[in-house]
Amino acid sequence: MTTTATKSSTTSAPIPAFTASRQYAVHLQRLHVDLIDLHLQGKQAHWNVVGKNFRDLHLVLDEVVDAAREFSDQVAERMRAVHVIPDGRAATVAEQSSLEPFPATEVDTAECVDLIVAALYATAGTARAIHDHVDAEDPTTADILHVVLERLEQLAWMIGAENRVANAGTPQQVRA
Repeated sequence: MTTTATKSSTTSAPIPAFTASRQYAVHLQRLHVDLIDLHLQGKQAHWNVVGKNFRDLHLVLDEVVDAAREFSDQVAERMRAVHVIPDGRAATVAEQSSLEPFPATEVDTAECVDLIVAALYATAGTARAIHDHVDAEDPTTADILHVVLERLEQLAWMIGAENRVANAGTPQQVRA
C-alpha cells in the first residue's frame, strides 16, 4: 500500500492511497447484507411479537433496528470511501444474507428472543469471520468492526437474558 497520492489522467482528483482488494470488498458486502437483514428482521419481530413482556421486547427491538441500520450505513459509507460499491438491494439481501429467515407470522416473546439473539450472533459471527482479513488490509475498517461487535454482542446478551435461567444452560459462564 502506498501513501503517496498522484493525479489521475481522467480527473483532477488524486488517485487514492488505498484501494480495497476484491476479497476485502466481498467481506464488507457480506457484513453489509447481514446488517440490512438484521434491521429488517428486527422490524418484522417488532411488528409481530406477542406475549409476556411484550412491551419491553417491543421496545428493545427498536434498539436492534437502530443499531443495525446505523451500522449498515456506516459499513456502506466506509465501502464507498475505499472505492467499493455496496449492494443493499432487496434481492441482493435476500440472496446473500447468512441469517435464517424470520417467521412471517406472530411470534411469542420467548421464541422471538431466541430468534433475534440468533440473528444478532449470526451477524456478529460474520463480523468476526471477516475481521482478521479486514484488519490485515485496513485497520481503520477493523475499528468499525470492533464497534459493531461490541454493540451486537451486548444486545444479544441483554435480550437473551430474558430466556435464561440463572446458572443453567449454555453458554457456560466463565469465572475469572
